[in-house]
Amino acid sequence: MLGIEAAHATPAEVMSAILRAQVDLLWFGGIGTYVRGAQETDAEVGDRANDAIRVVAGEVRAKVIGEGANLGVTQRGRVDYALAGGRINTDAIDNSAGVNSSDLEVNIKIAVAPLVAAGALDMAARNSFLASMTDEVAALCLRNNYLQTLAISLAERAGSAGIAGPSGADRAAGSTWPAGSGGGIFTQ
Repeated sequence: MLGIEAAHATPAEVMSAILRAQVDLLWFGGIGTYVRGAQETDAEVGDRANDAIRVVAGEVRAKVIGEGANLGVTQRGRVDYALAGGRINTDAIDNSAGVNSSDLEVNIKIAVAPLVAAGALDMAARNSFLASMTDEVAALCLRNNYLQTLAISLAERAGSAGIAGPSGADRAAGSTWPAGSGGGIFTQ
């Protein structure tokens, strides 16, 4: 499955082969940059700990890359992978649940702070109240993130059909897209 024909392989060789495996989903859930663009060097990536296993985006045969981490793939790597037909979001999309959860938590703490400051709610009651909201906050967070990725998927499916503006032929001819025509000014 990994395409390793040798009788023995180092851990780095096995991990690098996993990154190149023909699979439906390659999921990054930890720390590190494992895929780079073809025009980047490992030194430019800036993650020396993973230089030995990192692969070039064109070598990744997964249909989809998902991330529960940050920067599993460099920005140039994302572009190369997507141009080769792979499906990938920015890491900010796939990892947005953690950020959203933190935002919800902070907003709830801000809303409760005046009650604590006024003495209407002691810390034990505050902490108990926050803990009681865990399931509701998780449901809100999951719903927000589901809708966010759904919106991206629907926008991708629609393609450029919903984008107003001059056609490619108009741009090539150097036309000007006048203000008020549904998209601003475009001059080549």
